[in-house]
Amino acid sequence: MIVVNNASGGYDGTKKVNSVSFQAKKGKLTGIIGPNGSGKTTLVKMITGQLPCMEGSITIDGTAISDFSSKELAKIVAVLPQHGENSFDFSVQEVVALGRYPYYKGLLKRATSEDERVVRDVMNITGVAHLASQSIASLSGGERQRVLLAKALAQEPQLLLLDEPTNHLDLSYQVKLMDTLKERVQQHELTVVAILHDLNIASLYCDDILLLHEGKMMAHGTPSEMMQTQVLQDVYRTQLHVQGHPVEAKPLIALAPSTQQNVPNQHESVTMEQKGDHLCMQAPFLYKTLSSALIGEGFSWAHTFINRHVPKNYACSDAKQEFQDYIEQQRYSSDETVGMMTAAFIEDVGVASVNNVTAYVTAGVGNACDASRAWQQPTHAAPGTINMFLFIEGTLTDAAFLQAMMTATEAKSAALRDRGVRDEQAQTLATGTTTDCVSVAATQQGKTIHYAGTATALGKAIGKAVYEALTQSLAHYDQRVGTRS
Repeated sequence: MIVVNNASGGYDGTKKVNSVSFQAKKGKLTGIIGPNGSGKTTLVKMITGQLPCMEGSITIDGTAISDFSSKELAKIVAVLPQHGENSFDFSVQEVVALGRYPYYKGLLKRATSEDERVVRDVMNITGVAHLASQSIASLSGGERQRVLLAKALAQEPQLLLLDEPTNHLDLSYQVKLMDTLKERVQQHELTVVAILHDLNIASLYCDDILLLHEGKMMAHGTPSEMMQTQVLQDVYRTQLHVQGHPVEAKPLIALAPSTQQNVPNQHESVTMEQKGDHLCMQAPFLYKTLSSALIGEGFSWAHTFINRHVPKNYACSDAKQEFQDYIEQQRYSSDETVGMMTAAFIEDVGVASVNNVTAYVTAGVGNACDASRAWQQPTHAAPGTINMFLFIEGTLTDAAFLQAMMTATEAKSAALRDRGVRDEQAQTLATGTTTDCVSVAATQQGKTIHYAGTATALGKAIGKAVYEALTQSLAHYDQRVGTRS
């Protein structure tokens, strides 16, 4: 374990690092982040012994860095610099073998069979064994970086220091390099300290993160503790947003540009048109959308919203792919489209605008269902759907998006109740149908709206708009099927 205790250091008597304290534990990957000039490289040079501590101490397993001989330190500490050294025209295997030099014995410093085994092993681990005979000068930047990592691992160090290891690498090489490092850390209990500029790489791969700013330690902790919006904005002086990673339990950082798209008045910009078998609601700009739709599910950005009528006997083994193909055939971009299907008549659409909310709803209640009795229903439901599209002018938080969906669903259930729509199997009032969909789209411009429950102005507008639009659509539906007055 490496312990940095109130360490200060720099160049020519000037401190670039001031009173930094942290521990890098065995079997952990510690990241150092911070803006340019924050002292990251200076700190790493102090850990390697290249720069002495002006104040404080740095120890490895209780022994001060300054107490190690150069050869002893080379066995304990390996460094992967930001810019790879010039290895002339050496082959890949020769470069990796240089990592064993601290272990060579005798006057002629010859490699043993053990040295050769280690070299083979680390070349396999880093995926460069097939390049063994090639000149390092002929390799790409990513391949060269993996060779230098193999050389560092060949030293079999207790501590590996890396200065921006993913710099100038494409995404594939970044992931391969960091995956290799993480695996080595976990399997061999290697201690790694890495300077990282990419905050998302740091969040995904580091166990602990040290944040430096102007030579001082601003914070130290786990990625979840460190990747806080206000802390990062204060240090990096840029707008950003922290959110959950979609696959890993780690924070994900999204940068926000200082200039935003010019958005016209929402009610004037969204248009609706029936085009053959679908309704198209379209805007000249992208809305942030939370949707349960078949196309564009979850959070996405969309400017085209499709409500497509399909026959009651519609059946497809891959409905999503079929729908994507349909959207492309209609000359829309499926990547920027929210798409729903319905067996209801799209001509029965109900539209209502309340304050900063517009709702478009189509309804068919042939398979109306009481959610509390849904477990009694057969798995295969009859055609019929209530599709709701909400367009909101304002900047919604994630919580507001979710609450908007809840409020819309509650308003839908109230409209069904007031019209006496029943679950025919359960013989109770219906709360919806078995295949309902809802989309909440916001301009993400203007005032930030934190909540959209029924106690808020936005929630009240959503409830009224959905209730009125659904009531309109149900009235049209009733006129068509003649089952209700």
